[in-house]
Amino acid sequence: MKTIEIKGTLRDELGKKHARQIRKSGNVPCIIYGKEKNINFSAHENSIKKLVFTPKAHLVNLEIEGQVIRAFLHEIQFHPVTDRILHADFVQVFDDKPVIMNIPVTITGDSIGVRDGGRLSVKRRHLRIKALAEYLPDTIEIDITKLKINDSIKVGNLKMDNIEFLDPKIGTVAMISTSRVALKAEEEEAAEEELAEGEEAAEGTETPAGESGDKE
Repeated sequence: MKTIEIKGTLRDELGKKHARQIRKSGNVPCIIYGKEKNINFSAHENSIKKLVFTPKAHLVNLEIEGQVIRAFLHEIQFHPVTDRILHADFVQVFDDKPVIMNIPVTITGDSIGVRDGGRLSVKRRHLRIKALAEYLPDTIEIDITKLKINDSIKVGNLKMDNIEFLDPKIGTVAMISTSRVALKAEEEEAAEEELAEGEEAAEGTETPAGESGDKE
């Protein structure tokens, strides 16, 4: 997993008033949850955006007052109207301690089912995994090439060395379902077959010429 560098400044004061002042200056109040103590700091919003608005997961080297702390982004809060970053929580990473992270899913391959008219549905855009930092992937690639219509890939189907998947094993990650177009075509075809069968049956029960259909 790649690493992003972020520089921060220790926060001497806490509280909502001080946090508002930090945001007005273009910075974001942050905290690092460490093994022995937590560290409150601030970092420029643009540097946090580089970590948030990316299709891949990253570890972070947080440089704060000359000290470099390895961490990962645990949680982030956005303003409900402006979408500005209000707060960021980080968790310190240790080489000998497993990390639990949400890793983005990347779909690869040209599915047989899609080529046959099916529709790809991605049910999980992120997967929760547990692994040592050295084994953390940037993304989890899932190849759908062999999937046919009505086939799916579940969490329990995924296997990666040195990585434990924490989502329910029965959870669907991606599936190929019958598209509306294909379904409509099938319904129209079935209706035509049903109509043809009905016409054939009607023809088979017609009264022969010169005979009455009524019985005494």
